Amino acid sequence: MKLRVTKIFDFETAHALWGYDGKCKNIHGHSYKLTISITGKVIQDNTAVKNGMIIDFSDLKKIINKAVVDDFDHALLVNGETPHAKYAEVESGFSKIILCPYQPTCENMLIDMVKRVRLALPADIELKYAKLQETDSSFAEWYLSDNTY
Repeated sequence: MKLRVTKIFDFETAHALWGYDGKCKNIHGHSYKLTISITGKVIQDNTAVKNGMIIDFSDLKKIINKAVVDDFDHALLVNGETPHAKYAEVESGFSKIILCPYQPTCENMLIDMVKRVRLALPADIELKYAKLQETDSSFAEWYLSDNTY
């Protein structure tokens, strides 16, 4: 029997969209929700501490926090290949500025996060689904099934 387990992570991030022509062209932030769904074998060993689990939710939390949340939480993301890179030169008070090699849209942020998560997960755990929710009604989704060739 195949199962998935899912955990949701909350963090605050600001971003600036270089060249954007709408209201969001200004630096602004969101309360993001990152949903991660993984699959793997359920441990069936009465002697194992994690018996009955694919992964302990606390272990998954440690992995995702280290791979994504700790970096993105309370950071300002700007496209480092545009004049926005100058924000990283601010002398004090803004020490958590991420110069992205991409326009920091919800979609591109999710692509970055998926790559980080896939590299961080144990070999026997597979990322099946990820969702980055920017607002109550706006989000990007990634499905493994859409990305296999």
